[in-house]
Amino acid sequence: VEETEHLLKLSKLLATQDFQARMEGLVLLQDDCKNNPQFISKNIAFMFLFSKQLIDAFVLTLTDCHKNVSQKALQVLTLMTPILRGASSPVMVSLVTAATDNLNSK
Repeated sequence: VEETEHLLKLSKLLATQDFQARMEGLVLLQDDCKNNPQFISKNIAFMFLFSKQLIDAFVLTLTDCHKNVSQKALQVLTLMTPILRGASSPVMVSLVTAATDNLNSK
């Protein structure tokens, strides 16, 4: 139950209109990647199947118009990549596509 609530909180923060809240969500996700990578790897199937909105929200932060948000998202992605190495390909495809779009726009 706590994990589900945490995933929903992350999803809500990443999808909000307020860039400061999106940054807060990215910091939480970054902390999870650093301090609790098993949470990310364990819940990737849940995140993709039942909370696709979290993955979608994170993908949007990678292409966010606010530079600090997209930069932080790229930093989080570098932490997530090794954790998600065995993840389902649709997740990785959407993350890599968004990161590539971000880098191409620079």
